[in-house]
Amino acid sequence: MRRFFRIVLLTLVLMTVALVSALTAMRLAIHGREVTVPKVVGMTPTEAEHAGAASGLQLMIEREFYSADVPEGKIITQMPPAGSKVRRGWSIRVARSLGPQRVAIPDVTGQSERAAVLNIRRRGLALGSVAQISFPPDLSNSLPASPSDQVVSQNPPANASGISAPRINLLVSTGSDPQVYVMPNLTGQPLGSATLALQDARMRVGRVTMIPPPPGTPGSSTATLSPPQPNTPASPQPNTASMIVTQSPAPGQKVVAGAVVNFEVR
Repeated sequence: MRRFFRIVLLTLVLMTVALVSALTAMRLAIHGREVTVPKVVGMTPTEAEHAGAASGLQLMIEREFYSADVPEGKIITQMPPAGSKVRRGWSIRVARSLGPQRVAIPDVTGQSERAAVLNIRRRGLALGSVAQISFPPDLSNSLPASPSDQVVSQNPPANASGISAPRINLLVSTGSDPQVYVMPNLTGQPLGSATLALQDARMRVGRVTMIPPPPGTPGSSTATLSPPQPNTPASPQPNTASMIVTQSPAPGQKVVAGAVVNFEVR
């Protein structure tokens, strides 16, 4: 019986040793095939291929990009990155530089914003910032006003040389903003002089309403007056001598050129 237990115990020990040995051998076999990925960024494809082959790796050029920093023909990026652990036979996927992108800057001034953006993107260029500018009427003599939604300036300028993959910034006109005025106080002035003042300010007279004089003044009507006779003269009409009593917009309000001003006069 003791001999039987010894045989069983010995068998278990041998099986355990065999299992540990197998696991160790498998681990050594797996890690024995791992290599460190070399750094190939900045190399030529030929140099990168030799560096990969020395570690049992292959080189695969997947894409090409324009670059203002990496010379043409050199490796820009790699995957897996340098220092990674991979198995022998794996491929290092890289992107190659096409060098700086030399482009012809189009002239988009005078075009609408939409047309300019399409023109820029059709050439493979990037759109930078788009700023807007308006041309006040008082500057229209010194700065030529441009129609709304028209490109008036660009940066870089058209046909600029030595530009690598630029971002083109645009300055777009919003047209002329209407001139703003502060409404003057015209109450107490004759309608004729107020009309001339409004014309000078690029505004115009709108509705003029004649209101009756206050009770007790000559020409006013009260409840004690006799009813009008059949041939009573018609109510007086506004004229240049009529005095302004109220106005709309009120004094002090902001108005734009071309605004209409309504009056009540006596």
